[in-house]
Amino acid sequence: MTFPNPKLSRRHLLAASAAVVVAFSAASCTRGESPTPVPTPGGHRPSPSDPWRPVAHLTAEKNWLNDPNGLVYHAGTYHAFYQYNPRGNSWGNMSWGHSTSQDLVHWEQQPVAMEASLEEEVFSGCIVMDKDNASGLGSAETPPMVAIYTSAYGKNGPLPQGSQAQSVAFSLDDGTTWKKYQGNPVLNLAPTNNNFRDPKITWYEPGHYWVMTTVVADAQVVKLFKSTDLLHWEYLSDFSGVGAQGGLWEVPELLHMDVADSTTKKWVMLLSINPGGIAGGSGMQYFVGEFDGTRFTAENAAATDAPLNESQWLDHGADYYAANSISGAPGDKPVLLGWMGNWDYAQDVPTTPWRGSMAIPRELTLVRGAKRLELRSAIARVAHETLNHSGEVKSKNLTVGSSTMDLGPDFSGRTQVIELDMDLTSAREAGVLLRQSSASKDGLRISYNRESGGIRVDRSKAGTSNFSEKFSPFHEVAVPSPGSKVHLTILLDSSSVEVFAPVGTAVISDTFFPDWDNTGASAFSIEGETDFTVQSRSL
Repeated sequence: MTFPNPKLSRRHLLAASAAVVVAFSAASCTRGESPTPVPTPGGHRPSPSDPWRPVAHLTAEKNWLNDPNGLVYHAGTYHAFYQYNPRGNSWGNMSWGHSTSQDLVHWEQQPVAMEASLEEEVFSGCIVMDKDNASGLGSAETPPMVAIYTSAYGKNGPLPQGSQAQSVAFSLDDGTTWKKYQGNPVLNLAPTNNNFRDPKITWYEPGHYWVMTTVVADAQVVKLFKSTDLLHWEYLSDFSGVGAQGGLWEVPELLHMDVADSTTKKWVMLLSINPGGIAGGSGMQYFVGEFDGTRFTAENAAATDAPLNESQWLDHGADYYAANSISGAPGDKPVLLGWMGNWDYAQDVPTTPWRGSMAIPRELTLVRGAKRLELRSAIARVAHETLNHSGEVKSKNLTVGSSTMDLGPDFSGRTQVIELDMDLTSAREAGVLLRQSSASKDGLRISYNRESGGIRVDRSKAGTSNFSEKFSPFHEVAVPSPGSKVHLTILLDSSSVEVFAPVGTAVISDTFFPDWDNTGASAFSIEGETDFTVQSRSL
């Protein structure tokens, strides 16, 4: 959970949090009040009056949304809880919104799960199924769904105003309604801390206990704890002193993963930082190493003073943050859901009555790279299968020589999945323009440079951008082995693009805000010929 301005001092953060909580009316936010219902979107699609509404990405029907929380798969349903403001279209009144899905593409919004009060805002956290009822909060017949979240205390809370600690809530009806544990908070620091947050739970099988990762965000420290009942927590160790530091470390998670094509398993620490990301502002780095039940040790990690490109990044675009895995998701690979936003400008983007969306869920694979173990990303299998059945495939082969060629109406759309193969037989650079205007060459420019192996997403002329000076114009990443041929998977939605590099070596996730009428598409080649094969499926 991030405050809107991460550069504020701890004193100012406390004041900012207090100001948000005081904004509630006592009549509407008394303890024990039933959750505020939110209408179900019912299949909203973009329209001239709501041109940037996503089709294939989770968003709220209205109001502010950010970090995903409490991601869990249970009884055939994916549950996504998330930071949500039930009373406005900007950060504040932090509560847990709730949406459900069967396929990770189509989402149905549910009533607010846990709403903020004068005493407590409900910051980021996680959910696990306590199938053996170790917490005692349910029964053998009805095991509880247990949420562990950060309490950000306001006036009349059990801890000083502005302090943060970890608390428990539970559900006995598959996440529909939630009750807070009477012994909250279950984990606190002494003295109390205003930036102690973001619990995520991992089961550690050798020790038969849960491990919680949390952060002291402004100190760039991950703190680890263990528990056998989810209620009583014992300190294990700290993780710090490597990688990009940024202003804040947030939303950590430990994953135990197979190394592809081997019998080896490794632990991976995911970590969001803000600011200080590879594309500016918010970003996500990761570390690979060992966890012995007490301490996580990173291997081949970048030093704190190393250039940013020596750290390992989960995404090279500007809009991928706070991703964490879906507990209990089918399959043998972690499935992540991340927020498609950047704190440099997230509160200023021009969408209304909603603001904020999630990225497409992706699954991770751990492989041996040239120098160290690396993560590979792909659209999650369930989501990929859904997208593959969304519409008719259109295909086109063409050769473009030092020019730009219109791809025609089959590729002119606001939302589509594109499989793009390019062979730069003599060209220096080639790519596609999407959401292109009819009167000019403006549009979202996605290109590959044969000499550098660089993939670039340029949104500088792709639509409205005057809402923030920090809305960076382009982002790029180099593929490991540059050559003349490249394959890109492009998920284009109404106001976002996710470009997956060959075999998932990198992803660039960016938001952009095009004019409604800009739906053209073309292919271009620079300083030579390029052979293109383009396949598109409209959403």
